[in-house]
Amino acid sequence: MDVPDASAACADVLDTLRGAIVAEDAFFEDILLGLLSRGHVLIEDVPGTGKTLTARSMATALGLSFSRVQFTPDLLPSDVTGTTVYDEGTGEFEFSQGPIFANVVLADEINRAPPKTQAALLEAMEEEQVTVDGTTYELPEPFFLIATQNPVEQAGNFPLPEAQLDRFSVKTSMGYPDLEGEIELLRRRAGRVEQDPSVETVLDEERVVGAREAPESVRVHDDLLEYMAGITRATRQDRRVEVGVSPRGTQRLFEATRSAATLAGREFVTPDDVKRVAAPVLAHRLVLTPDAKVDDVAKADVLRAVLDRVEVPTVQDAEAEPAE
Repeated sequence: MDVPDASAACADVLDTLRGAIVAEDAFFEDILLGLLSRGHVLIEDVPGTGKTLTARSMATALGLSFSRVQFTPDLLPSDVTGTTVYDEGTGEFEFSQGPIFANVVLADEINRAPPKTQAALLEAMEEEQVTVDGTTYELPEPFFLIATQNPVEQAGNFPLPEAQLDRFSVKTSMGYPDLEGEIELLRRRAGRVEQDPSVETVLDEERVVGAREAPESVRVHDDLLEYMAGITRATRQDRRVEVGVSPRGTQRLFEATRSAATLAGREFVTPDDVKRVAAPVLAHRLVLTPDAKVDDVAKADVLRAVLDRVEVPTVQDAEAEPAE
């Protein structure tokens, strides 16, 4: 699938989601950025905003299999990945797949599970496989993890370690709808019998795989490569930051900017693409100093300051082929 086709396919998905969920387009686009860049998405928001509905609706619109795992303090790694069971009929041990074996997996309230269970997702997120009892099993293609976490009710929760946060390409939130949006939510509820809206399937597995390949053909000028590296390096030099963006984060920024260009139907990246994806791709990767935390410094504010400091390149020929 080429870039224009991938852009049109994503536009169809956006139209379908808009008809079912009241949220800003930027939120849906953040999730599509994670999908197109072959990464995973973390949604952090208060209860009742529609996080679970969004994940389920996204899977339906994409025409992919969906599985939901409700993370709880007593959840075991095998409850996610699967386990080996003894079959009395054959007298052999067989692997019983866990809910991780789906195209779109919702890890609901991921920060409620203990670190050992959270860590069970690391191999799946990074290598799209799981290892159980020494045997490795490939996950379905495509594989896309959407995790949610609650910023309130932190008692008894297990904050995600920085190493796992770094595995999420994008972190985003829905936020509350405005007054008109909330009224529209009620109008839609009054117009149907079911509590949740239905979503049409507009793509299929083959087209989703094709759309994820499209960003690989998007061109990036050398000046923009320097710009991206300059941004991530500047985060490591900010006095309020204890640990800045890792080289992995720099690569995720590169992938997300190409995905942003694909969503826009362009075969080349612009500085605005970099600025657009910087916050959802980089902010959650920052580890602030204790003093910054005491002063209630927001990671997003630190990143905005970094973007203001780093010089934006003037790409004379945005469509020129990048140097080898």
